[in-house]
Amino acid sequence: MKILTAEEMGAADRRSMEAGVSVGTLMQHASEAVARFCLRRFGGDGLVVVLAGKGNNGGDGMVAALRLAEAGRRVRVALLGKASELKGEAARARESVTHLSDDEAVAKMGHPANVAKTVYPVSVELREIEDEAGLRAALEGAALVIDAVVGTGFKPPLRGLAATAQKMLAESDVPVVAVDLPSGWDADSMEEKAEGAFRADAVVTFTAPKLAHVFGHLTAGKTFGPVVVAGIGTPAGAIESATGLTWGGSAKTIAEAPRAINGNKGRLGHVLLVGGAFGKAGAPSMASVAALRTGAGLVTTAVPREILPIVAAVAPELMLTPLEEQGSGSRVQGSGFEVGGLALDQLEKESLQALLKGITVAGIGPGLGQEGTTPQWVRTFVGRVTLPMVIDADALNALAGRTSMLKDAAKKARTIVLTPHPGEMARLVGMTVKEVEADRVGLARRFATEHGVTLVLKGWRTLVAHPNGRVAVNTTGNPSMAKGGSGDILTGIVCAMLAQYAGAGMWGNVAEAVEAAVFLHGLAGDFACLAQDEHTVLAMDTVGHLWQAFRARVEDSDGLTWIAGTAANGAGR
Repeated sequence: MKILTAEEMGAADRRSMEAGVSVGTLMQHASEAVARFCLRRFGGDGLVVVLAGKGNNGGDGMVAALRLAEAGRRVRVALLGKASELKGEAARARESVTHLSDDEAVAKMGHPANVAKTVYPVSVELREIEDEAGLRAALEGAALVIDAVVGTGFKPPLRGLAATAQKMLAESDVPVVAVDLPSGWDADSMEEKAEGAFRADAVVTFTAPKLAHVFGHLTAGKTFGPVVVAGIGTPAGAIESATGLTWGGSAKTIAEAPRAINGNKGRLGHVLLVGGAFGKAGAPSMASVAALRTGAGLVTTAVPREILPIVAAVAPELMLTPLEEQGSGSRVQGSGFEVGGLALDQLEKESLQALLKGITVAGIGPGLGQEGTTPQWVRTFVGRVTLPMVIDADALNALAGRTSMLKDAAKKARTIVLTPHPGEMARLVGMTVKEVEADRVGLARRFATEHGVTLVLKGWRTLVAHPNGRVAVNTTGNPSMAKGGSGDILTGIVCAMLAQYAGAGMWGNVAEAVEAAVFLHGLAGDFACLAQDEHTVLAMDTVGHLWQAFRARVEDSDGLTWIAGTAANGAGR
């Protein structure tokens, strides 16, 4: 799913009209989607107040009011301004929600003979709001507020009655559903927050997400506040974007089809995970269990011989291979275990072939450490292995300042995936974390295209940058995942998804496999947080909720695509 700017959304609407889809039709479909969402998500019989602006966003809200009234809800439209000031589709929307008097109709149509007698099955109370007192009175008794003041084309800040309404709702606990965007939020903003914008408990937008929908936390204070996209009849050919940005959740559909009834472990990929060091047995263990839970047919874990029994006890389904260390290692009282690093002779041709026999995807890095020869071991492994590879953690640190070797590795392995957090990315490219965070999209895109790799830059809105320059934005995940081990689990999930969906001649699915892996990881973390408190979730709790992430669907029964939040269909977010 493409991510659009405000200008690109306007262009899509114009192309729709050129293709024969009228603005009125788009407005009807948008309004119906808002009404369906509100009825399902915020049921009951309380008063719904629609705050409507004078543009098309207000028109969407007014028609949604009519749909809600037809469903039996009591609805009041608070129009911020005079009805006589409305034009175009907003004026027609106003006509649909309340009867025009004969005088009003004649004034509008120019002559009594031009007035069409339309019978509406319901009517909606409409108040023209001129001051703060009128606004406060209109909001009195509301059980739900629909924010339809301004939409995608608006540039902040809010002024006048709109600013007054924003302050009133900020002090209220009434649920607020935003039409398109919380009023006052710049659609082109890539910031997490927006000062002065309306509070929102849920957001319903149309056709495609805009930049703000994927980068902003539009439902601040509501970790799982829904942000959904409704299709409203915009032709696919009308949706064009020059940003090179897409929504990563679309890829999750590759994991929603049932497995072949005659499937077997040999057809579902064999993952090799290389990692671990003295005192760091947990990282490769977690990555390996995550790979198993994500559906890889086989998982072999290669760890230093000394910690092999610890990893073996984690899951009986794992196969294990011991890695030898340099002979100079010795235990030192008070300083842990000093080793010379991994033995390089294990990477000689025959030994390496034995290690990689039958392997589909190799992952390297979790808990590996940086002692002695280990960084050199990593670089040699990356340089010699021709299998698809996922590089994480200490393996990334071993490549700091030596990223040029990734180009050759990518050509040989065809698929190299890097999964750095901002600190690892900063070390990798010789920058500060602040510099990395200042241009996440640009940096990720440049690195991926220059090195021919897929880069997963973790953080708030994890980015998946591909060698062709496209960048997918992930919108799952929450603060509970800010725990040690989360990155190791992601490594295992990415490996397993590549093994299943980008192996056996299916290399065209590499991008989808990685994007789906990142989405599933965050979604499992969302389910884990919903089951607990965000302070108490452990990394392995996320693995325990992968089954819910797989069963969730990105599109619900109402045709709404869930960008963020907890779906109301019992299985989604």
